[in-house]
Amino acid sequence: MTLLETAHTVLDRAFEVQLGGRPMPTAARYEIEDPTIGRRLTDAPDCSAEEVDRVVRAAGQAQRAWARLPARTRAGKVREFAELLRAHTNELATIDALDAGFPLPVMQADVGAAATLLDIMADHALSLGGSTFPLSGNLHYSVQEPYGVVGRIVPFNHPLFFAAGKVAAPLVAGNAVVLKAPDQTPLSSLRMAELAAEVFGPNLCAVVSGRGAVSGAALVAHPLIRRIGFIGAEPTGRLIQRQAAEHGVKHVSLELGGKNALIVMPDADLAKAADAAVFGMNFTATAGQSCGSTSRLLLHESIADEVLAAVVDQVRAIRVGHPLAEGTQMGPVIDRKQYEKSIGAIEAAVAAGAPVLVGGGRPDTAGDEGWYVAPTVLGPMTPDNPTAVEEVFGPVLSVITFRDEEEAVALANRSAYGLTAGVFTSNVTRAHRMAAQLQAGYVWVNGSSRHYWGLPFGGMKASGVGREESVDELLSYTETKAVTIVLE
Repeated sequence: MTLLETAHTVLDRAFEVQLGGRPMPTAARYEIEDPTIGRRLTDAPDCSAEEVDRVVRAAGQAQRAWARLPARTRAGKVREFAELLRAHTNELATIDALDAGFPLPVMQADVGAAATLLDIMADHALSLGGSTFPLSGNLHYSVQEPYGVVGRIVPFNHPLFFAAGKVAAPLVAGNAVVLKAPDQTPLSSLRMAELAAEVFGPNLCAVVSGRGAVSGAALVAHPLIRRIGFIGAEPTGRLIQRQAAEHGVKHVSLELGGKNALIVMPDADLAKAADAAVFGMNFTATAGQSCGSTSRLLLHESIADEVLAAVVDQVRAIRVGHPLAEGTQMGPVIDRKQYEKSIGAIEAAVAAGAPVLVGGGRPDTAGDEGWYVAPTVLGPMTPDNPTAVEEVFGPVLSVITFRDEEEAVALANRSAYGLTAGVFTSNVTRAHRMAAQLQAGYVWVNGSSRHYWGLPFGGMKASGVGREESVDELLSYTETKAVTIVLE
């Protein structure tokens, strides 16, 4: 039996929504596509609003006992869940490699990263302790209380990582969670819910799947859900804000898109900068489908040719292929829509005058099936080139040159987005000065793309509101109650 045939045995089962520890029958199912061939992989529950309501109400029942547990006890259960995920690394990673088209080693690393985030939120459990205030002769104190049932909506580009990592803070804070699985890649989330029930019991950490316009909207509108966390595209984030406001006063945090700049100054270590430019694009992680990708490479005109030559050599060497094939470094994009968007962005850039330095279409090794786009570098281009302005969410790197530091910062900040940014320089003063001026929530100096768990991650401007991956995220899933005990 081949590796691919063996891997497909993980899909030789029905994927179901769980309710009360058992599969919940749903009135409809929808097709899940294999992006390597553009045809059916399997199917998943397409939850209706009424079915979402059943899951949310069951989660509300389970949350009451969970909230009464001491924070450290909840943290211990969350750590237990992290260990269970680690024990199922190969199964969960294989599901994601088949479902999303990302290389198997990357998806294995994602399981480990999710487990680490669960552990970090457990570490922060005692931060839920509240404060005392010496305001008078009376006793004044505050406590952090959970919202109840939290709705989390996550994207396709790191299916298990986002599903498991983003239930951590709500659970440690004492909430139940109902997670809306990604439309395109729901399978590992549904499997995760089965594993979660082994640790937390039924209904506390639940997953629903289906089309976002129905099941996602039902979750946002549900009266029991007053706290929502969303990761995804900016238009969808604004839609969620509107829908939430129409159905109540709800706390909504958003991690949205990015058109992130990586600036290389002439005094930088140019070899390391070239490495970071390729790494920061997430070509070999998610085929460039990452909101944090540094998809605008801003090069000082004096060193542009040298850096570009190294970047192009590295990008040309990326091996594109099936996510389970040995040696594959990059798989397909997720679906036809993302494929056409990526190809269309390349064509628009070329029409506006940008040269193709490498890539530019389907890779020669891909054949006719599947949604493969060659890793592409375009430019140098003008700052108003469509591909220098619009988020592609695909394997397309746009290159722009600049004359001085002031122009570099202005180019970086002209985007409506403000998620991440990077600066390469050997001058410490310049590094601090430029980091302070960049309108982005997460800035690297002499680095790119890597997340440091525990450091607040989130965006400015159109890239969202709120911070995650840190104690800030944990506290955001609580409400503060102030209490005064009158003693005099």
